[in-house]
Amino acid sequence: MMKIHIVHSGNFKLDGGAMFGVVPKVLWQKWVPADENNLCNWAMRCLLIEKADRKILIDAGIGNKQSEKFFGHYYLNGDYSLDGSLEKLGLKPSDITDVILTHLHFDHCGGAVIRSEEGELLPKFHKAQYHVTKAQWEHANHPNDRERPSFLTENFLPLQTHGVLNFVNEGEMLFDCIEIKVFNGHTLGMIAPVIHGPNYKVMYMADLIPAAAHVPVNYVIGYDVQPLVTMEEKKQILPWLKDHGAWLFFEHDATFALAQLDINEKGQYLAVNRTNDWYFND
Repeated sequence: MMKIHIVHSGNFKLDGGAMFGVVPKVLWQKWVPADENNLCNWAMRCLLIEKADRKILIDAGIGNKQSEKFFGHYYLNGDYSLDGSLEKLGLKPSDITDVILTHLHFDHCGGAVIRSEEGELLPKFHKAQYHVTKAQWEHANHPNDRERPSFLTENFLPLQTHGVLNFVNEGEMLFDCIEIKVFNGHTLGMIAPVIHGPNYKVMYMADLIPAAAHVPVNYVIGYDVQPLVTMEEKKQILPWLKDHGAWLFFEHDATFALAQLDINEKGQYLAVNRTNDWYFND
């Protein structure tokens, strides 16, 4: 038996142009509204998979250990928090056995490490193993100038220091239900895991397709280090997702958590059956 739970960790705001790259605002604002400062609201939505004695968390949100000045750039908002969402499921950090970090940008892994009252940096889920690709780990520790502000070492180096880090590879199947798929357009070695249920598949899209509005191949976020690679990766994975009737799980879509795919008369992929309802507890 497997159960999947949405775990909201809060919302933040980013510039709409940065989130849609070269796509004109006149097009993307139909799907994602911007405020007077061109900021759009985005979710930081995690997943929890329960199977047998495993409780597996995918991503961990932005956390709360950075400075007030840092958080002031991102306008955190909403009623959700990582701890609060886990508590609603009857869980404590000590219940988590595994954490899959899709990549090590601060809005995906900030909640993986906490600062103690004594100032020590510790794994938040202290009984868990943390899974990431070696390529992403090396890239985060030796970042290019463009990504350097997104890789905050206090968010991930303590995982190595405390011996809870595990490297995973493309095609690896964790716990007989989570397939590791690796993508390199957004950042090197990013994981977008596929959860294999008895009669369904759910792909956690991470920043490959962060929101339903990003399904079209040319809707690539401006933060991607290799946008043309992202487009090719989307061209490869979108037919697979449609052919398998898979559900796309959107980490950053503030409105919809899930969608499936269809193709319009122009041969373009689009998100359909958008929903926040959850069908996958068996």
